[in-house]
Amino acid sequence: MGCERGRSDERPVHRVRVDPIAMGITTVTNEQYRFFVGQAGGRMPESFLESRFSHPRQPVVSVNWLEAAAYCGWLSEWTGQTWRLPTEAEWEWAIRQNREGCLFAWGDRDPSEFELYRTGWRNRCPHRVALQPPNEFGLYDLGDNVHEWCLDWYARDYYQRSPGNNPVNRDETRRRASRGGAWRHQIKVSRCAARSSLDPTYKYTDYGFRVVKVLH
Repeated sequence: MGCERGRSDERPVHRVRVDPIAMGITTVTNEQYRFFVGQAGGRMPESFLESRFSHPRQPVVSVNWLEAAAYCGWLSEWTGQTWRLPTEAEWEWAIRQNREGCLFAWGDRDPSEFELYRTGWRNRCPHRVALQPPNEFGLYDLGDNVHEWCLDWYARDYYQRSPGNNPVNRDETRRRASRGGAWRHQIKVSRCAARSSLDPTYKYTDYGFRVVKVLH
């Protein structure tokens, strides 16, 4: 976990272990989130009123961390299983697959070689989920399309003290961790180890989320 060639908050590189989980193959879509709203009450994000963000198969965006966590709570109650947001460690394992040390999900090739990363931002919106091939774990769009909220509180120095088993920073700070590149600036944070963060009350049109199911 981490990258010696990345930013200071990605160091030191360290080995971690995470327990088995099941992860959503895509980020939560407008269609799925709308079902949640219908079942649990509330309303769709304001961005949904804009045509470029409202397709049923696009990621739901403009959802803050608290709303993403509320979705997981509802899903847990509705299914009788435990759902939550992924930890940073789980997310990084999911994007790395079995490629330890690689910069990107596909290896070390420059992202600018791929059409998605050269021109995707010009659409000024996230693309529909699962248009690109899945990774080796059957997961779509990890590393591009939208930033994805994580369970951890963000701390720049967390890697200097994180445990080796199932690390998750529960010490409250002002920001929650997020991972993955977004349609606004895909190449900048598409690396496997790149960390990002945001105030958990903020909502942006390049922020969405993916869920995981606890298996133990």
